[in-house]
Amino acid sequence: MEPNLRRCVVCRQIAPKQIFWRIVRVYPSQTVQLDQGMGRSVYLCQNHDCLAIAKRKNSLGRSLKKEIPPEIHQTLEARLKAQIL
Repeated sequence: MEPNLRRCVVCRQIAPKQIFWRIVRVYPSQTVQLDQGMGRSVYLCQNHDCLAIAKRKNSLGRSLKKEIPPEIHQTLEARLKAQIL
């Protein structure tokens, strides 16, 4: 069976979806959250470069057509620091 592939919104790398972070604009509430929920979603590599570019260029907000709360970026940065340690 083929793996479930996804593409990073920043670097455009294609890989199995398990190695990405998932950011979701939940339907119908239009709230933005991490990892779960049904609605429009984008995927982001779990590395510092992609996270920094996504924050600087607002890649997540443009892809989801919704403003990304600062808490989402803070949570992703905390996850990245936890992985390093």
